[in-house]
Amino acid sequence: MEMDTFLHHLHFDTDKIFPPDWQVDWENAPLPYKLYRGLPEIPLTADVPLVLKRREADLKPSLMELGHFLWYAYGLTQYSQSALNEEPKGKAVSFAQSIRRFVPSGGALYPNELYVYLKLEDTPEGIYHYDVAHHRLILVREGNYDFYLSRSLENSYNISDCFCTVFVSTIFWKNFYKYNNFSYRLQGLDAGVLIGQSLEVANRMGFSSRVCYQFLDRSINHLLGLSEQDESVYAVIPLGINQSINCVDHDYNKEEMVSATELCREVPLLNHISSNRSKRVIDYPMLRKLNEASMFETTQSFVKIKKNTSVKPSLGTEMILMPVTECFSYDLASVCRKRYSPDNDFMIGKVSQTQLSTLLKETFSFSYQNDLDDTQENVESRVSLFGSFYNVEGVPNGAYSYDNSAHALRRITQGDYRQFLQFGLTMPNVNLYQVPLCMHVVGDKDHLKEKLGYRGYRIQQMEAGILVQRMLLVSCALGMGGHPLLGFDVNQCDELYRIDSKGKTSLIQIPVGPYRPRAWLKGGLSS
Repeated sequence: MEMDTFLHHLHFDTDKIFPPDWQVDWENAPLPYKLYRGLPEIPLTADVPLVLKRREADLKPSLMELGHFLWYAYGLTQYSQSALNEEPKGKAVSFAQSIRRFVPSGGALYPNELYVYLKLEDTPEGIYHYDVAHHRLILVREGNYDFYLSRSLENSYNISDCFCTVFVSTIFWKNFYKYNNFSYRLQGLDAGVLIGQSLEVANRMGFSSRVCYQFLDRSINHLLGLSEQDESVYAVIPLGINQSINCVDHDYNKEEMVSATELCREVPLLNHISSNRSKRVIDYPMLRKLNEASMFETTQSFVKIKKNTSVKPSLGTEMILMPVTECFSYDLASVCRKRYSPDNDFMIGKVSQTQLSTLLKETFSFSYQNDLDDTQENVESRVSLFGSFYNVEGVPNGAYSYDNSAHALRRITQGDYRQFLQFGLTMPNVNLYQVPLCMHVVGDKDHLKEKLGYRGYRIQQMEAGILVQRMLLVSCALGMGGHPLLGFDVNQCDELYRIDSKGKTSLIQIPVGPYRPRAWLKGGLSS
């Protein structure tokens, strides 16, 4: 199958990307985390603070602070057990167990891993893997690699100012075993929500951050000791203690070209042993093909993207100005502990205009430094928000687009579309009749391919994931829940919002609303 055809089916005709005889081999499932064998270990404190406080600016970062950051970003936070659907009378009730983290993940499979390049006074310099199962660091390569990393990122930021550089990788098999080729769409979104959570935690702790989507893949994977057939880095996030991470301006036509192949010769190959529990791994040729096509071999492939504007409303479109709300603040740590994805727990309730206004405003208020924009000021998102609303105070039932610049809703069509959206679910695990807000993240149909090639697809998914995580946190802080869904009819939603002919498409659906407490047993995994 051609890659363009595959990406089209991935969004608009997902049945065509699954083998006709596909069945999940549950007994062959991998672990939800990576384990290394026989490497030096550095334990991280399990005494995690219940409140994230901003650090004192004049203090140097410590290993303890880094441990708090990693745990809140991607640590194992909770063990839960819940009853499955009621069994016929006389039969025993079956239960489902899961280990949660603070970020959502398709099927709770968590295909991403975190690595860090550390330069701390109390820790040997080098590359470490975050062993989430034991909340510790595993040393995979010792030494100072500032110069190597700088060239892998085309010197796009001053790495000597950063005490830590975070690498977000994806292990393809971790959710391919269940979702087959559909896992490619999930992997970018999962990486995005992890990036979004990392940015939130870094900001609360007083660290500056920057997301690098453009780097020399093979040199970065080589430095971390990853086999690109199994695992590949999707994003790089440097962390500093200055107000911002200084960006180095470049003329992309005149800078000296750096090659990944040349860089890989500078450091020895690593052959560390890791475990995933699966007895056999099924091949995933389309994922490997797309990953290879997405890679940058030289720094000449790096680009800047001019800001994209949202879908332009038609003349005469009714506009509802949202009320101006005060700056919204919440305890991130408390919200993280409380947040989960309701499914059958949603219950219909009135949503105030102030709640909706705050949700929309705060979701888009979190700008972040990245290597795509041609300016660091007033960073605009390449994705936008649409929604189908029911039972919202002062907002007639209907489909709307959100105009961020005007903080207003633009009505597309009026009516109750809950049944329409419910029938569009491919797996109806959420009762949309009980949901007042059904949000959709919208982006370009070409997935930034013109500028970034096939790499643009995963970048778009990651930016959508960042927005989703921000929305989930704000929803929880407002007393509501959100449940990200990919099992919906994209064509139907694009038609509803009248964006199918405007080069835009729905990337992910997020029902948001009040919910009843879930009946489950749960316990925290921190001391």
